Amino acid sequence: MIEKIIFNLLAFAIFIVVFGRFIKKNDTSYVYILGLEFLGIVINFIELFFNIHLNLFFRIVIYILSIIIPGIILLIEYKKKIDFPEIFNILLAKIALQSGNTEQAKDYLFKLINKYPESYAGHKMLAEVYEKEEKYSIAVDEYIRASEINNKDPKLNYNIARLLNKDERPEEAITVLQDMLKKNPEYYDATNLLGEILYTQERYKEAINVYMNALRYHPGNYDLYYNLGMVYTMVNDFQRAKEFYQKAAEINSLLYNAKLSIGQIALIAGDLDEAEKFFKESLKGEDVEAGSYYYLSQVAMLRGDKEKATNYMNIAVELDPKIYNKAQKENVFTPIKKEIKKPEKEKMEEKRKTRLLLKERKALNHLSKTCSLISSLNNEDLSAIKNMKEKERQAEEKQRGG
Repeated sequence: MIEKIIFNLLAFAIFIVVFGRFIKKNDTSYVYILGLEFLGIVINFIELFFNIHLNLFFRIVIYILSIIIPGIILLIEYKKKIDFPEIFNILLAKIALQSGNTEQAKDYLFKLINKYPESYAGHKMLAEVYEKEEKYSIAVDEYIRASEINNKDPKLNYNIARLLNKDERPEEAITVLQDMLKKNPEYYDATNLLGEILYTQERYKEAINVYMNALRYHPGNYDLYYNLGMVYTMVNDFQRAKEFYQKAAEINSLLYNAKLSIGQIALIAGDLDEAEKFFKESLKGEDVEAGSYYYLSQVAMLRGDKEKATNYMNIAVELDPKIYNKAQKENVFTPIKKEIKKPEKEKMEEKRKTRLLLKERKALNHLSKTCSLISSLNNEDLSAIKNMKEKERQAEEKQRGG
């Protein structure tokens, strides 16, 4: 009997508090909590009035409805400084999104923001909805509004920069990211995005500075070394590019791209032995690409080994049929062009899936064009290039030592 009296007093007290919030906030969302509490209190009153003994299950249900759920909601409001209507409308919006009803989700969020203009969660979620709809400009505005309400979340500014870039406003994105990195220089995602935008804008020297600064905070990061290799490739500083590609390959020996790039640079430098070594090494990676076989064929041709060159090229064409046309255009492959198996027309027209990012393809294509110039040279020419490079290297070392 005492337990039931205490229960009724506690449940009634919580009911009064929730009802007071309902009146103060003038928001009908609280009616749902009041309804749950009222149901629990009524069940308990019936048990007490008619002297009915409910089993344990019903007792637990009564406590959940009348005390636990309302109590948790009041505690969240107190601790998180967020009102129940916000939680409720966010929940309804998420349910609508899960069911594929985007417009209904936006209606809930509009209702919330109209009632609570300073709702951080409401603006943030609305921004996410607009982003999914690819309405980047509106999404940016909502992220900015959320950031004005709560500027402690750096990811908001990152999202703003990311969407500005998608909305073809790279200069604004660069400004946001630079400001972010002044405050949080170790923020890797901001570094990566800024470097990528600068790379796309062909502002390579600025991209180098961004990646080099990031290495102070992320010294063992594969992507930073690989990105530096790509950027130095684009400014034709192949020696520096090679150094960073090698660092990347040391960090993750299973990835294909860095070793392929090192092989291409070695080929440009006229070092066929090193080029062959790294092209073969790249075949041990997780993703075997046709490029490695293509360049192994080129190395074999430069050495005069037509049979090996033909075998390598046919494997390359099998992996990527479009390489057939590329090989037919290269003078170095003239002696074996008739031996290269032409793929079926359907395979030539198939779209080939690749895991390479646009920036990776850009760097590899740049190296590829340079390698095409090398393909017209003979062994004596390559030896002369290699000797010249070696003399340059020795001179640099002597200068450093002096």
